[in-house]
Amino acid sequence: MAKKTAKETNPKRVAYEKQQQEKGETIIKWIMGVLIVLAICYAAYSIWLVA
Repeated sequence: MAKKTAKETNPKRVAYEKQQQEKGETIIKWIMGVLIVLAICYAAYSIWLVA
């Protein structure tokens, strides 16, 4: 059986890593949402230019 490293046994570090991961996922979702909205706006603008 593998010996646990100090990083895995420190509960504060584990909780902090989990918190950081959740914040990171939230930020990624926001970035993707903004990119999708911008893509829709660009598509509408492109259609408006052609029409």
